Amino acid sequence: MDKRFEISRKLYNSILGVGLKRFEALSELRVYRQLRKELSIINKDYHNCTDKKKLKTIEKERKRKYRELNTLLGEHKLNEYSLINEMTPMYKPFSKNIDNKTAQALASRAWKALEKLIYSSGERVHFIRYGEMQSVEGKWNKSGITYRDGIIKWNKLKMPVVVKTTDIYAQKALQDRVKYCRIVRKLIRGKYKYYVQLVMEGVPPVKANKETGESKRSTGIGNVGVDIGISTIAVSSSEEVKLLELCPEVNNIEKEKNRLNRKLDRQRRAVNQSNYNEDGTIKRGVKLVWNKSKKYVKTQRELSEIMRKQKVIRKQSHEILANEIIVLGDRILVEQMSFNGLQRRAKKTTVNESTGKINKKKRFGKSLANKAPSMLLEIINRKLKYEGLELLKIKTREVKASQYNHFTGECNKKELKDRWNKDTMIQRDMYSAFLIMNVDESLKKIDRELCDKTYVTFKMLHDREITRLKGLKLRGVKFPSSMGI
Repeated sequence: MDKRFEISRKLYNSILGVGLKRFEALSELRVYRQLRKELSIINKDYHNCTDKKKLKTIEKERKRKYRELNTLLGEHKLNEYSLINEMTPMYKPFSKNIDNKTAQALASRAWKALEKLIYSSGERVHFIRYGEMQSVEGKWNKSGITYRDGIIKWNKLKMPVVVKTTDIYAQKALQDRVKYCRIVRKLIRGKYKYYVQLVMEGVPPVKANKETGESKRSTGIGNVGVDIGISTIAVSSSEEVKLLELCPEVNNIEKEKNRLNRKLDRQRRAVNQSNYNEDGTIKRGVKLVWNKSKKYVKTQRELSEIMRKQKVIRKQSHEILANEIIVLGDRILVEQMSFNGLQRRAKKTTVNESTGKINKKKRFGKSLANKAPSMLLEIINRKLKYEGLELLKIKTREVKASQYNHFTGECNKKELKDRWNKDTMIQRDMYSAFLIMNVDESLKKIDRELCDKTYVTFKMLHDREITRLKGLKLRGVKFPSSMGI
């Protein structure tokens, strides 16, 4: 398996290199650069246009330009099918280990990376380094990597799959048709373990309580407003109002990560002294060979292990919270948020008026990495799709849930440090979730009449939640400062 994963890595890097060379040649052409400029202007007009008649003409022109771009890409053999054709002579020498469909899947994977670069949503592509190829998949379950009767077959290699007979969920899921298989390699406690992910047809079964037989996950009825932050989430519905910390089980491991990174740097310098200048900087303009000691590899595994644990705990916590939110209603609304924008460093240099010191340009990168709020929204949306629903995103700039007051119908700007509405003594995030819950069908305006009808119930549930949180604080539970408790 290790051998096949390494061959797959080299094939992926090779086909990605071919595609990258073609893209670099294409990007030098004046026709392509002109087309990209025209598309960027049209896309701005398309996203900012409010006139429906004008929007239709812009959309027609936009489609025409994208057709021109696709034609240009096809002429320079820069599309998925061209890369798949290029892959065929590459994998032939390794046909004893890698089959045709797996090789095609690697080419498709490389195309997805290049696609982001071509359509300007990515800045560069990344080649996979030695030992970092962690998954290989097929394209169907008829040949190549196949699953039948509890056995994975891959080019004369047979591997039994461990499926617990007591796992009712897995037994029910396996009754559906297998579309294709993906083999995943994970480094757990210093040892590689292999798993198979079966991509099935249809909707996954609902987990049931073993004692009662009732389904654990069911979709509620009614509106649910979600105000999600960097490390907290406020939820408002007709049945419950909650203010929670995102995945509180996840410990902040930044200190431990920094300690291990410093240790790695010392160990790397000790073994590769010739790669550094006298002032401690790395030599430039020369191809360097980096050696790894056994202790260095051991420290690397320690770092990857704590990051793996954090990832697993975070995913499990988000799955549980998503189920709790879906139970509250079938129309779940949330504000549109650009988490990528929150990760970037601030461009402008600003000064703190009270202290006179220059403010840090750092944003919320570490907090977002630890709490992963975007992942929670994706999980909620995925679970809703099983019921034929979707997560509704309201227009943030038009609704202005954090500024709006439904009593007066006015918008008042608030500072980030203000966590309470002083006139009504309502927690800011919970009130925003309440307003989001009462957004009308256009997703652009708050329904004031609906707010008046549901406010009394919301206020009662809000006070109950605040009492619960204050009780936990008296017992020694710590909350993020943004909650204002």
